[in-house]
Amino acid sequence: MKIGIVWLPNVGKSTLFNALTKNYSADAQNFPFCTIEPNVWIVTVNDPRLEKLRETINGEKVVPANCEFIDIAGIVEWASKWEWLGNKFLANIREADAILQVVRIFEDGDIIHVNGKVDPKFDIEVINAELIMADIETVNKRIVADWKKARSDKNIAAAIEVYKKVETELNKWVLVTDMWLDEEELEHLKDLHLLTNKTFVYACNVSEDMMDASEEELRKIIWVWENQKVVPICAKLEADMVEMSDEEKTEFLNDMWLKSTGLDDLIKASYDALGLMYYFTAWVQEVRAWTIHKWDTAPQAAWVIHTDFEKWFIKADVVNWADIVEFGGWAWAREAWKVSLQGKDYVMQDWDVVLFKFNN
Repeated sequence: MKIGIVWLPNVGKSTLFNALTKNYSADAQNFPFCTIEPNVWIVTVNDPRLEKLRETINGEKVVPANCEFIDIAGIVEWASKWEWLGNKFLANIREADAILQVVRIFEDGDIIHVNGKVDPKFDIEVINAELIMADIETVNKRIVADWKKARSDKNIAAAIEVYKKVETELNKWVLVTDMWLDEEELEHLKDLHLLTNKTFVYACNVSEDMMDASEEELRKIIWVWENQKVVPICAKLEADMVEMSDEEKTEFLNDMWLKSTGLDDLIKASYDALGLMYYFTAWVQEVRAWTIHKWDTAPQAAWVIHTDFEKWFIKADVVNWADIVEFGGWAWAREAWKVSLQGKDYVMQDWDVVLFKFNN
């Protein structure tokens, strides 16, 4: 899973992600455009179930799921018009699965806001405008490039009609995700990798006293749709936890009445927004999490391990992770009738531990 990060300068993004990833290669300075080249972070997904499974079966190692964050320079208004700066940065996140907008809500007179005041709704409008203008340029270039080909290719001609329709709506400041497009029209747009056709997740950088704010409260502050994921996160608190041991971090979170760290919440929100989940395989050699789409069947889940596993799939032994831990491993879980034999129509669940059977 790849997540592209967009943000205005001085929203606390660099401080936040330096703390979250324990990666201090990214600058965190108090002026716009201090991030020139994109930073890429591979962050493991923290799930305590993996270690419990490893302990149960005496596994040699744990291989968690991971998430790739692509961080570009902070956006300022009209950046996309500056070819030497704005568009270059946005191009780095075109291949991302989703876009994470880091939005500043906290007040701090010592940290300069690029627009002179803290206004998260306006900040999002600025970011969206830059993404829209970048998409207009992308669509326009494709129309120009394919114009002559359309004379002899009906499919290209149909695609150009879609591009023109989308360009018209973009010029009205409408995001692609808010346009009424059918499946055929969306298919024509796939290879354009339009920025406003991606899933958005919002990380609201709040003060400590706002960490208990609900998604509904934050949505009202930043003015986004109910179906979009919004996560409260406090860069200061995350930075305070960097040097803590796991035990100290747990105690610190408990004292703050928090169940998880900001990064864990962001990754979970990103998984949910993209319709993703993961299942487990558990053997002595390794215990591993595998990322799949929600509603994937067992053969589709097997494909993630190896493409041949889907082709030659026969059956799958499936057990709930809690059952295999409670009963002490595969053998005892089978004795307790907790392992079920599932076929090709089985829909995978988040808690599944699976052993695939195939015939090649």
